[in-house]
Amino acid sequence: MPGYKGHIAGALGATSAALGGAWWFGLYRPGPRTVLTLAVLAVLGALFPDVDTSSKGRRLYYGAAALADAALIVVKQYKMAAILGFCAILPAVGAHRGWTHTWWAGIVVPSAALLGAVTFLDVSWQSLMPYYLAVVLGYYSHLVLDGTF
Repeated sequence: MPGYKGHIAGALGATSAALGGAWWFGLYRPGPRTVLTLAVLAVLGALFPDVDTSSKGRRLYYGAAALADAALIVVKQYKMAAILGFCAILPAVGAHRGWTHTWWAGIVVPSAALLGAVTFLDVSWQSLMPYYLAVVLGYYSHLVLDGTF
């Protein structure tokens, strides 16, 4: 079972392979800024299942969530900040290797952020799908590496 570095590497490897394949087949060709954003989201997705334990991954995840939440508050996106805060605390509602290590959680948890953005920011779900898929891919890379998928 890998530590946080292994999960970060797994998420980046899976994301690179997916983006490389999408690029190769001409399905999706994002710019550098979007690629970086997708990589960060995949890493956060990969760290999420273990944030219910005291770990370096937990500190990285909650540090990034706190920065993102603060940025949303600064730009007066209070509803999105609330949704992010709600999603970030969800792992505390269970035991380690509980619901956060299930295949369905990898779909449901990122869906809350997707639905929040669609509802409160009036953004189309289609435009957010690459970001959603990056989180899900990172999440699933964690489960595969832990042997719990």
